[in-house]
Amino acid sequence: MWQNLSLRGRINLLLALLLALGLAVNIGRQVAEAGPRVQAEDQSVIRLAREFIEMIVADLNEAPDPDARLNQIARDLSRLRHVSITLRDAAGNPQTPPRLDTDADTRGPPAWFVSLVHPEQTAVSVPVSIHGRPGSLLITSHPDDEIAEIWDGIVTQLEVGSAIALALFFLMMNVVGRALAPLQSLAEAMGELEGGHYEARVTPGGAPELAVICTKLNHLAATLGEAVEDKRRLAERAVSLQDIERKEIARELHDEFGPYLFSLRAHAGALAKQADGRVPSAEAVRKHGSAMLEQINALQQFNRRVLERLRPVGLAELGLRQALESLSRLWRESHPDVAIETSISPALGATGETADLTIYRIVQEALTNVFRHAGATSVNVVIEPAEQTAQDGRVCARVRVSDNGRGMEPDQKLGFGLVGMRERILALGGTLNVVSGDGGLTVEALVPTAVA
Repeated sequence: MWQNLSLRGRINLLLALLLALGLAVNIGRQVAEAGPRVQAEDQSVIRLAREFIEMIVADLNEAPDPDARLNQIARDLSRLRHVSITLRDAAGNPQTPPRLDTDADTRGPPAWFVSLVHPEQTAVSVPVSIHGRPGSLLITSHPDDEIAEIWDGIVTQLEVGSAIALALFFLMMNVVGRALAPLQSLAEAMGELEGGHYEARVTPGGAPELAVICTKLNHLAATLGEAVEDKRRLAERAVSLQDIERKEIARELHDEFGPYLFSLRAHAGALAKQADGRVPSAEAVRKHGSAMLEQINALQQFNRRVLERLRPVGLAELGLRQALESLSRLWRESHPDVAIETSISPALGATGETADLTIYRIVQEALTNVFRHAGATSVNVVIEPAEQTAQDGRVCARVRVSDNGRGMEPDQKLGFGLVGMRERILALGGTLNVVSGDGGLTVEALVPTAVA
C-alpha cells in the first residue's frame, strides 16, 4: 500500500502517525505517573490522619464519657475527604456505620483505570484502649477524588490534544498541498515535452527546491526547443548544401565536361573522315590527335578536381600526414609568397577514417578561406592530441589553423564552408570555434577519434 501512495499521501500519513504517537506518548506518560501520584497522596493522607488520631486519643481516658467521645471522634473524622475512620472492637467488629459515598451519582473514572492506578486500598489500624478495654480505629484511604481528578486531566488532555493534533494535521495538509502543488504542473509539462511541445512552461512556485526544479525544467524545455530547431535548420541546410553541391557539379559537368566531349567527338569524326580518304593527311591526323590528347588531359584534370571535392585523393592510400603535406605543398606552389608551417604531433597516432577525413576537410577549408579572404603572409597548422575528451569518452584531436591576416569583421558571419564543418563536427561529438582578432584568425576544432 505504501508504494501506491502519492508523495502527498505519504507525507500526510507520516504526519498523522507522528501526531498520534506524540499524543499517545503524552497520555501514556500521564497514566504511568498516575499510580505513584495516587500512592504518594494515599500515604500522605494516612500518615496525617494517624498522627491526628494518635494526638486526639492520647487523653481519651480523661474524658467524662470516653466511649461517647470516641464515637464522636470516629463520626467527625469520617467526614474527611480522602479517608474513612471506623471504630472496631477487640474482635474487629465495626462499631460505627460505614461511610456513605456522596459522589456515587457522579460520573467517575472507569474501573480499569482505578484498578490500574490504585489496585488495593490502604488501611491502618490505630489501637485505642478505654479503661483497659481494647479497641481500634481503622483508617482506610479513599483517593477517589484524586483518581477522578487525574482521570479528568487525562480526558481533558486527550480531548484538547486531539483537537490540536487535528488542527495541526489539517494545517500541515494544506501547507504540504500548497508546497507540492507544482508537482502536478511539472508532470503535465513533462508530458507536453514528451509529446514534442517544447514551448511548455511551468510557473515556479511551492517550496524553494520545487521552484528551482521548475526553473530548470523551463530552461531544459527552452534548450530542447532550440536543439530541435537547430536540428531542423541543420537538416534543411544539409539538404540545401547537397542541392548546391549537386548544382555545381552538374554545372561543371555541363560547362566543362560537355564541351570536352563534344570536341573529342568532333576530332574523332574528322579522323574517321581522314581514314575514309585514299591518302590520309599526316598533318591533319597529327593535328586532330594532338587536340584530342589536350582534351583528354583537360578531362583528367577536371575529373581529379571533382574527385578531390568528393573525397581527397590519396587520403586512404597515403594517410593523413602525407595527404596534408601534399595539400600544403600545392598551396605553397600556387602562393609562394605565403609561408605555411604544418606540424603534426607524433603522439597523435591513428585517428580513424572518419576523423582523418574531417581533419583534412577542416585544414582544407581553413586554408581556402585564408588565401581567398585573409590576405595573410603566414599560416600555421597544428594537429595534436587534446586533453579534453568527447562526451562518450573518446580521445579528441585538436586542429588549429591560425593566420596573421585581417581577420573577420565584427558583424561578419561564417561562410557556408565553416558552418558546414561545424555542423559536421558537432554531429561527431566535437566542437569548432573561430576566434578573430587584430593578429588574424584562428580556427580551432576538437575532433573525436576512433580511439576510446
